[in-house]
Amino acid sequence: MDNLTHTLTGIAIGQAGLKRKTRFAFWALIIGSNLPDIDIITAAGGQSNYLKVHRGMTHSLLGITLLAIILAASIFVPGRRASPGKNAPPISLKWIFLLGWIAMACHVLMDYTNSYGIRPFLPFSGRWIALDIMPIVGPYVLLLLIAGLSIPLLLRLVSEEVGHRRNGGAGARIGAIVALCGILGVWGVRFLAHRRALDMLDADYYGGEVPLRIGAFPAALNPFDWNGVVETRSSYFLLDADTLSNGVDAFDAQLLPKERPSPALEAARKASTARTFLSFARFPWTIVNQTEEGYTVYFRDLRFASPNSSNWNFVDEVQLSPSFEVRHQSFSFSRQNPMR
Repeated sequence: MDNLTHTLTGIAIGQAGLKRKTRFAFWALIIGSNLPDIDIITAAGGQSNYLKVHRGMTHSLLGITLLAIILAASIFVPGRRASPGKNAPPISLKWIFLLGWIAMACHVLMDYTNSYGIRPFLPFSGRWIALDIMPIVGPYVLLLLIAGLSIPLLLRLVSEEVGHRRNGGAGARIGAIVALCGILGVWGVRFLAHRRALDMLDADYYGGEVPLRIGAFPAALNPFDWNGVVETRSSYFLLDADTLSNGVDAFDAQLLPKERPSPALEAARKASTARTFLSFARFPWTIVNQTEEGYTVYFRDLRFASPNSSNWNFVDEVQLSPSFEVRHQSFSFSRQNPMR
């Protein structure tokens, strides 16, 4: 999820009642809500390096525990010397650690809901897992958080303006709880729609072949619209899956034939960026083009593809000499379709 959503989630957790557990609770929650994304500094080494590291150790169970310890010490040591404000709760190292860990666990959980996925068992296992029910930027979740945090504040300001006294703390707590419960509701609707999309995709034939693997990946706005990916023995198929309809139309699917094994393809797979990409990709589709300079090989992860889109997302390119030596390699999160 985007960092604004993570930040507002941390604030909502505090407003729901945890902010009174210790001084500097909000600091622990807000920083903790974003701290797993500290791996963004690896982007300085290039997009392929970022792909290799992102959502790795800092999104693992061991990683967030270590980060929570560092965060708690960083807040507690200088914080205990600061003078407490009026009616402020005492500072607690235990609660600062727990709040930071809770915020980071919520960050990892929210990232688990989208198609990018996480690797929670590092360093013991590098297996990617993903729930595939939410886009990376979820507008409904963001709107729920903004409404749940802002409406009680606006009502309090209006009440004070007209001379009525309201328990602003109770209103803020209720608004935060409603927002957090609303997120669970959105996840529930998306989960059921996702299961329906998978069942629809699995119930058809594609080019006369049965599906070997299927995937359904969320559209940004419509919770009932999914981008379907179907793998058969000879091809991949991209198609829309509307879970409010009776089924999918396999005849309207975009056909992407699988590349046959070749020396160029095998050489490209050994390139460093390709190895990183293929360890991440779930539906890797390849194209091998012979050029005057040798060969150009493209790898795409089809879970980030839309039927007939002009853009390619999550693409690795490897250029080879006629003798299959790597001349150039690069990874891009998004680029124009080079075949047009």
